[in-house]
Amino acid sequence: MTADPGPLGRNLRAWRERVRPEEVGLPGTVRRRTPGLRREELATLAGVSPEYVVRLEQGRTTHPSPQVVSALGRALELSPFELDHLYWLAGLSAPDSGLMPRHITPGVRRLVDRLGDSVPIAVCTSSWETVYWNPLWAALLGDPARAPSGRERNFAWRHFTGLLGGMSLPPETLAEFEHDLVCDLRRTVDRYPGEHELAAMCQELRERFDGFARSWDSGDVPRHRTVRKMVEHDELGTITVDSDILTAPDSELYVTVLTAEPGSEDASRLSLVLALSGWSSVPG
Repeated sequence: MTADPGPLGRNLRAWRERVRPEEVGLPGTVRRRTPGLRREELATLAGVSPEYVVRLEQGRTTHPSPQVVSALGRALELSPFELDHLYWLAGLSAPDSGLMPRHITPGVRRLVDRLGDSVPIAVCTSSWETVYWNPLWAALLGDPARAPSGRERNFAWRHFTGLLGGMSLPPETLAEFEHDLVCDLRRTVDRYPGEHELAAMCQELRERFDGFARSWDSGDVPRHRTVRKMVEHDELGTITVDSDILTAPDSELYVTVLTAEPGSEDASRLSLVLALSGWSSVPG
């Protein structure tokens, strides 16, 4: 009769077996007796010995160090909530770095990749820093990878400073959109005091723009609403799209999706953007 490995061992094995090798940069093979990662693969990714992983999963070691727990969490691509639980299982308090989550979960990555070149889509942190995008987003709004500074990958900074060229909103929705954007930034700065660069960016925007300062001081909670936007394309002219913001489960990531009304001229123009851009189908 197999001895009970305990909750730490059971959870580690379950998390290991759900991770597909190709999701963490390892080659996938057709014949794998073990679902997910092998123990030696997890050990390599986490920088520990395979024997140590065996002892953890069998319950012979139950109090890994905070450094090992952090490494295992990264290797297993745990969500923030799962990582907190792993610290608890190890008898540790989860560290509070004061930094906002930037980890893109496998599910969110698959969502972006599977939509492929059908719609522009980008993933942003709760501070509107663009961290993942597909080629159609880059073709329509510019490639965030070419941003000369960290701030210029931030959608909010680009919007308020006029760097987000080619996109506009109807006047009746612009004020609401900007207000919600500022409230998102304030909430993130309040929640993550370790984000010093973000705080400095927001302080500069408060000093430069009166409307930004008024929204910042309002104390309102942001509401993410569908917003209609107009994008100016050099060859295709104006493309009207609806911008919807989805919140990724188990994270604070925002997934922004731009769509056009099916069968419309805007939808036809949107389908031509990628072909005209010369971009490949590889996401950012």
